[in-house]
Amino acid sequence: MKPIHHIVAIAACPTGIAHTFMAAEALRKMAEMMGYRIKVETQGAEGVKSQLTEADIAQADLVIVAADIHVDLARFGNKTVYATSTSRAIRETRTVIENAIAEVDQLETPPQIDRTESIPVPTVPSTIKHLVGVTSCPTGIAHTFMAAEALRKGAAALGHNIKVETQGSVGAKNQLTPEDIDQADAVVIAADTYVDLSRFQGKRIYETSTKQALKSGRSVIETALAQPEPQAQTAQSEQDYATAVRQAKASQSSKRTGAYRHLLTGVSYMLPVIVAGGLIIALSFAFGLKPEPGSFGDALLQIGGKSAFALIVPVLSGFIAFSIADRPGLAPGLIGGMLASNLGMGFLGGILSGFLAGYIARFVRDKVNLPENFEGLKPVLVIPLLSTLAVGLLLVFVFGTPVKAILDGLTAFLQGMGQTNAVILGFILGGMMAIDMGGPVNKAAYTFAVGLLASNIFQPMAAVMAAGMTPPLGLALATLLAKRHFTQEERQAGKVASVLGISFITEGAIPFAAEDPIRVLPACIAGSAIAGGLSMLFGCTLRAPHGGIFVLAIPNAVGQGGLYVVAIAVGTLVTAIVAAQLKRWQPKKSDRQQQVSQPSH
Repeated sequence: MKPIHHIVAIAACPTGIAHTFMAAEALRKMAEMMGYRIKVETQGAEGVKSQLTEADIAQADLVIVAADIHVDLARFGNKTVYATSTSRAIRETRTVIENAIAEVDQLETPPQIDRTESIPVPTVPSTIKHLVGVTSCPTGIAHTFMAAEALRKGAAALGHNIKVETQGSVGAKNQLTPEDIDQADAVVIAADTYVDLSRFQGKRIYETSTKQALKSGRSVIETALAQPEPQAQTAQSEQDYATAVRQAKASQSSKRTGAYRHLLTGVSYMLPVIVAGGLIIALSFAFGLKPEPGSFGDALLQIGGKSAFALIVPVLSGFIAFSIADRPGLAPGLIGGMLASNLGMGFLGGILSGFLAGYIARFVRDKVNLPENFEGLKPVLVIPLLSTLAVGLLLVFVFGTPVKAILDGLTAFLQGMGQTNAVILGFILGGMMAIDMGGPVNKAAYTFAVGLLASNIFQPMAAVMAAGMTPPLGLALATLLAKRHFTQEERQAGKVASVLGISFITEGAIPFAAEDPIRVLPACIAGSAIAGGLSMLFGCTLRAPHGGIFVLAIPNAVGQGGLYVVAIAVGTLVTAIVAAQLKRWQPKKSDRQQQVSQPSH
């Protein structure tokens, strides 16, 4: 048994703040109590603190890495490294240290062999796998980055490495290089929107949703590594190679998850346009609802209303088609969307034209064959001409009139609905916003409200945003009203949730829902339904599609602003009270467990 005298450790979490220092302090105190010398390096937002020197590492008998992000282990050479999460290091500190020491004890001295004989030394393959991943959600904010972090944690728990590219609202971050992809054993695509897979040719690819990655990052990693190796393509000629490429693309297309993903792709590209346009329009109202021609307010109205909002339906349509048919779908999708807008078909027409354009363009791409010398004309002439012509004629002569009638009927119903119907609609939309915290149901309610903005219907948008703010705000309040029913970690998360809540980022409630869905989700749904119903009852309107509580500072952006605040406050209070009451029924942790999970500083 190898005696342990010196331990070195690294603590690191994504933000590099709370969990990093809590894990470091817990390891330091427990190791000293157990009679070991220890030095802990922290890797955080402010850089590396208490950095381990070469001398520290040389003296170490054991290395403990408590991290939720990738940590470079190369500098530890042949030292025994025990990996765990920061959460486990905080809650089960003694167990972590004991397990790490036991791992060292299991290393037996190799038997003596006769060096005079030539004995082949077997090569032991490394069990550490290298993966790459891509995460993407329609808004490209919370789910994108939370799914990426869940995948990193899942890989770390299994002892593997992963690099995750996030395709968010500000573009791709942590981009995968050709070298990253080349050395990867598997590829994980956790996305609710279209992701181009062409660069991962020849790799094991596992496609899933951001929700599944959030729910079980570890099992997603295991499933990805369990995928069969892709069959090697032997291209004996250029024609064989081209056929192999077409088959690979067809196989990838068949794996896409259908109409809903295509719709969410269109919504994800549309959202920045409508948010920018909506907020600029709201700013123009500071100069009056009808600014004087040539004034600064009129300029803002031109930018937001007559330019940005004019692009909403074409962009929605174009990128639905792009999701279905890749680049060949863009031209017919954009043109079809503009035509739908001109025909008065609204966002319903944009959705229809996007799907028509995508499937028609894909049909032309796959089924229309030209002589080899003319193949170059296909993407620039044949596909856009035939698919645009087909989509345009279908909209004008087949779908235009009935879809416009449906939209006009919906608009008339919403504008003329009585108070009871308005409250019921608010309840439904509000509850949908809280069911899955930014997931498909949430996005369906939000897309419905956003689409109605182009038809000058503003009440559903107000109800949806009020309901979306309520879950994180309500849970943040619950951590204050019923502290003893929440862990220290949850109380810290409550502070973050309050900021996300006032910013209309519903995903701030996800950590609570993931930890205790049976009690948290009913509370959130109840509070959001109340907030949405009250917003519709009070006749609140909202002309901006995002911005949270900050849009109240823009004159005329929110109708019935005082009552709107009341609706949000009541929904928040309902969420907090219901969550606190339901939490009373859960098994209580002992004081000792609470103390272990909350190391002192």
